[in-house]
Amino acid sequence: MSSLPIAVLLSGGGTTLKNLIDLQRHGQLPVDFRLVISSRSDAGGLVFAHDAGIPSLVVPKRKSQSPQEHSEQVFAPIRESGAKLVVMGGYLQHVLIPPDFENRVINIHPSLIPSFCGQGMYGLRVHQAAIDFGVKITGCTVHFVDNQYDHGPILLQKACDVLEGDTAEELQKRVFVLEREALPEAIRILAARWGFTT
Repeated sequence: MSSLPIAVLLSGGGTTLKNLIDLQRHGQLPVDFRLVISSRSDAGGLVFAHDAGIPSLVVPKRKSQSPQEHSEQVFAPIRESGAKLVVMGGYLQHVLIPPDFENRVINIHPSLIPSFCGQGMYGLRVHQAAIDFGVKITGCTVHFVDNQYDHGPILLQKACDVLEGDTAEELQKRVFVLEREALPEAIRILAARWGFTT
């Protein structure tokens, strides 16, 4: 009986983190939360981390820093925490992935990559782009993070219909339901692959 040690990176409200915490508490996710890092001190996700007793840090991206310096600021405490997997849960900063964390950082994106992704494509922008293009199917993608935006090997995808008359907000809600299923599923896949079980 061992759980996968994880760190979570976030920038906003923390709904993704809250979902993972709830699943772990109910024995449905074999993880051990070691650390939460936020790019913003006012991120709501820090409250969820505090309430769950998870250590947290705020690591803003400073203009004076090089990308390598910022990466080290983020990943040094992750190394110290003993986390084996880093989960990006609404993390809006670009951070370089150091060699020892290659294929150990995952992200969820609210489209079927390679569609509607890349720099600047986040939040409602993604869903509006899907509607504007006229696609009939969209969804979400869990992928390993590399040093390009929304790139890296895909772990899994889930799809849903784009309905006639959908607004970006309506589509976002439908895709978010899939995100809440997809990210835990991807974590379970990796936990099993790496020998961690509930």
